[in-house]
Amino acid sequence: MSFLDDVTEEEASGEVAEVYDAERDRLGYVSNMIRVFSHGPQVYAGWRALLGSIAGSMDARRYELVTLAAARALRSSYCMLAHGEVIVDRFLGADELRAVAADHREARLDAVDVAVMDLAEQVVRDATAVTQAQIGRLRALGLSDAEIFEVAAAAAARCFFSKTLDALGVQADARFAEVEPGLRETLVVGRPIADS
Repeated sequence: MSFLDDVTEEEASGEVAEVYDAERDRLGYVSNMIRVFSHGPQVYAGWRALLGSIAGSMDARRYELVTLAAARALRSSYCMLAHGEVIVDRFLGADELRAVAADHREARLDAVDVAVMDLAEQVVRDATAVTQAQIGRLRALGLSDAEIFEVAAAAAARCFFSKTLDALGVQADARFAEVEPGLRETLVVGRPIADS
C-alpha cells in the first residue's frame, strides 16, 4: 500500500522481479516497502549496500536499538514494527521492548544503550545540535570513535529509508496487526498498519 501504483508481481521483470523473488523467498510474500522500491530498484540496491556497510561492522543489538530510537523520532511505524520484531526475536522480551519504545531513558537499559539511543534521536531531530559533550559522553562510556561514527551513520541512514517510505504513503504490512495489542500501540507512532 502506497500512494504510487507499484509494479505488480505479475508485471515485474528484470531487477524488479529479482528483488520481488528475493523478498518472497525471505518472507513468503512481497512486502509493501519492497513494492514501492519497484520504482527504483537501483536505489534499493544502493540502500542495501549502504546498510550492509554500516550494520555489518556494528554490534547487532546496538544497531537495532539505534534504529528503534531513530524510527521513533522519525515517527516511522513501519520501521518501529519491523525492528521491534527483530529486537523481540533476538534481544529483549515484549515488555522490555514496550518500555524501551515508550522511553528508553526509563527502561532500565545500561548507560551505553541510553547514550547511543540519545545520540540517534538527536541526529534525527537536529544533527546540528549534537555537541562535543554528547560525543565525549560516549567516549567516556568506552565507545571508540569508529563505534560513535557507526551510531551516527545508522541514524542518518534510517532518515533516508523511513522518510522515503512515509513520503510515499507506505504502510506497514498487514501481518503486523497480529503484534500483541499493547506492544502494537507503542510501536505504531505514525502511519497506520495496512488493512491488507
